[in-house]
Amino acid sequence: MTIAQNQAAAGEIAAPLDLLLVNSTKSFASRMTPDAAMARFGLSLAKQPGTVAERGVGLVKELGDIVAGRSDRAPARSDKRFADPAWTQNPVLHRIEQAYLAAADTAEKLYGDAELDWKDAEKVRFALDNLIEGLAPTNNILVNPLGWKAIIDTGGASAVRGVKAFVRDMSSKPRVPVMVEPDAFEVGETVAVTKGTVVLKTRMFELIQYAPQTEKVSEVPLLMIPPVINKYYILDIAPDRSMIEHYVQGGQQVFAISWRNPKARHRDWGFDEYGQAIIEAIDATRTITGANSTNIFGTCSGGILAAMVLSHLSAIGEGDKVSSLTLAVTVLDQNQAGFASSLTSERAAEAAIRESSKKGYLDGRAMAEMFAWLRPTDLVWRYWVNNYIQGRSPAAFDVLFWNADTTRMTAELHKDMVMMGVGNDLVTPGKATMLGTPVDLGTIECDTYVIGGIADHICPWQATYRSAALLGSKNNRYVLSTSGHIASLVNPPGNPKASFRTAQVSQEGDADTWLKTAEKKAGSWWPDHLTWLGEHGGTELDAPTALGAAGFEPLAPAPGTYVHES
Repeated sequence: MTIAQNQAAAGEIAAPLDLLLVNSTKSFASRMTPDAAMARFGLSLAKQPGTVAERGVGLVKELGDIVAGRSDRAPARSDKRFADPAWTQNPVLHRIEQAYLAAADTAEKLYGDAELDWKDAEKVRFALDNLIEGLAPTNNILVNPLGWKAIIDTGGASAVRGVKAFVRDMSSKPRVPVMVEPDAFEVGETVAVTKGTVVLKTRMFELIQYAPQTEKVSEVPLLMIPPVINKYYILDIAPDRSMIEHYVQGGQQVFAISWRNPKARHRDWGFDEYGQAIIEAIDATRTITGANSTNIFGTCSGGILAAMVLSHLSAIGEGDKVSSLTLAVTVLDQNQAGFASSLTSERAAEAAIRESSKKGYLDGRAMAEMFAWLRPTDLVWRYWVNNYIQGRSPAAFDVLFWNADTTRMTAELHKDMVMMGVGNDLVTPGKATMLGTPVDLGTIECDTYVIGGIADHICPWQATYRSAALLGSKNNRYVLSTSGHIASLVNPPGNPKASFRTAQVSQEGDADTWLKTAEKKAGSWWPDHLTWLGEHGGTELDAPTALGAAGFEPLAPAPGTYVHES
């Protein structure tokens, strides 16, 4: 597998987000069967016998043309599964390819004919995608020419390696082909290498202060709050592609929270405990730098917690501790927020909560397995072919390594997140609470910068835009990147294909209206955000000559110790 293919897969992945927390506790079989939704799908088609017959007759006719060699059916240009010349030059393989594509196209048309409501449509779409992709002839070891060529080229060694890899991967969760070898990178050596030191260590997190790389720095520090269900170093993934490195080189005083990977004994850590931890980190950054406030940058579930904490601070009269808020791929309004949202019912939620309560946590490996099947072509079958049929090791890619470095979620936080998602609590002021105060996102008055990805299938950009509209800021800027969930974050300057759109959030208009009026700019949004942070960074100061402060003495070099806990 090439580096380019791994990069494409990386654009699709992330350890699963909060709205996937319900389905991750189910068995593989129950996840793949959308039960009542599939029944309604069948019932809808049964009411359209003429349409179904027309589709069936059309497929039979095309299959006849394929057998006779008269069909011009071909895969889409973006479909790389059939790239090997044998699929077009070998008449038998060519007909197998065409028959599969014709059947898949018919299934897609029947799906459209059913005209399901959004929840059923999302569930059936998931099952249908996995069925169609799983039946692709490229996944068949007896048919795929790449497998036979590998066997000939290696004298059978590829088959042996493929069997060994399959046995290894299926012996423990997540039971999917590995996307990167576990020893491909080393945390602190080849990933997470920006210089800094741990200046605070608690039971829940380590606070890392990064060494300045400019003579002058902004007065107001930047505190980065990563997701609570991933290792933090997606923010510092590699030199020249690290967000933290970019901001440090841009004159920001950067701090980052590194969450502890919880165990069963930490089962009671919920919203309030994580919220208090964020406040503790905010106070530490202010004390260390001597600033009156800090800029907050929250991503995914870290962004949800950050927004709730800011509401709490506003309620107790301490909102001025935060100068600005940045939220990246964060869904606060979970109404119709994609497939995962469609799974969130009270019954399913209660079952998921019971399951995590038994262990004291939700296992990150179960979440990773669930997530892989959301994009089966890119995250399962591509590696099935590479690892098992061809007997090759996947190319090393740092984002995929990070994705495989899974963490757990405490039972209490899992419960809090799931129930908040079921009720879509953050949309209604006062329905959720943080540290004893009702959450009202409309009370967040600091300037905000919200980022979404137009190809993000976990946090649909329309949902992140609606989330931005919940904030009470009068200066609420929304940025839409032309990339997916992780590529929206790992988006360094230099990509000639990158671009983004930006405009103020309108309380009246919807996402589609915003898209029509937003200004399109070439390149990464990182420099734009750095300029925005500079405007909220206060005066320029001489860079500190030492890290930490009294009471916050350096404890360990970055990336700290919690990031190494499994």
